[in-house]
Amino acid sequence: MNAAGSEPVAVISGGTTGIGLATAFRLLKAGHRVAVFSHGEASVMAAGAALAEAFGPERSLARQVDLREPAAIGRFFAEVADVFGAAGILVCNAGISPKGPGGPVAVADLALEEWNDVLTVNLTGTMLCCRAVLPAMKEKGYGRVIFVGSLAGRTRPRIAGPSYVASKAALSGLSRILVSQYGPYGITSNVVAPGRILTPLTGSPESQTNVDALTRIPAGRLGDPDDVAAVIMFLASKDAGFVNGAIIDVNGGEFAPS
Repeated sequence: MNAAGSEPVAVISGGTTGIGLATAFRLLKAGHRVAVFSHGEASVMAAGAALAEAFGPERSLARQVDLREPAAIGRFFAEVADVFGAAGILVCNAGISPKGPGGPVAVADLALEEWNDVLTVNLTGTMLCCRAVLPAMKEKGYGRVIFVGSLAGRTRPRIAGPSYVASKAALSGLSRILVSQYGPYGITSNVVAPGRILTPLTGSPESQTNVDALTRIPAGRLGDPDDVAAVIMFLASKDAGFVNGAIIDVNGGEFAPS
């Protein structure tokens, strides 16, 4: 159990690769205890070993959890509470983004199974993670909830399909509900919306999709997972207590809202 006065325990969904893993490293460096999970067995094993080697096995926990399975989510959060104590930081980064061979599928051709699966993982799974941590956060009078959205949920999508776009856009609505219902209890909820970030989900920087994306980014480069993790780290900190209900774009200037 985490001792009174220690840094809050952090949980990161999709925390074994890319943005999630970069965030785990930052939080652990700052003194937090961190639990990560994702669906892929190989990435869970690799991340668990890397985190344990860098920070000690007593400060990190990595598990394989499928966000399609509410009971598995419940068991994971119960284990975290038993090992570390209740989570004070929740980073919802997990997401899937299926694509057809010719690019995003048209809505008229979208399989209902794909729509349901993406929303189950990206949106319903996020809500279930929130339900698992909010009661303890409310009781303690402190919490940080950060959703990893997407540029695709902020403006006209160029690459992502309809299911992914809808799921990521919906996170801002879920965040606003948390602001309204839990803001009075010291809990903040914010969204980070990355642009084109080099992760296993986006593929090689030499791919035609990434080469084309580079031409639209004023910063002159594709993003790195740590670019996003740095923003998440701030939102997870005590210094961000008056930042609530924000959507922070991390895209190198590709999208600059008015």
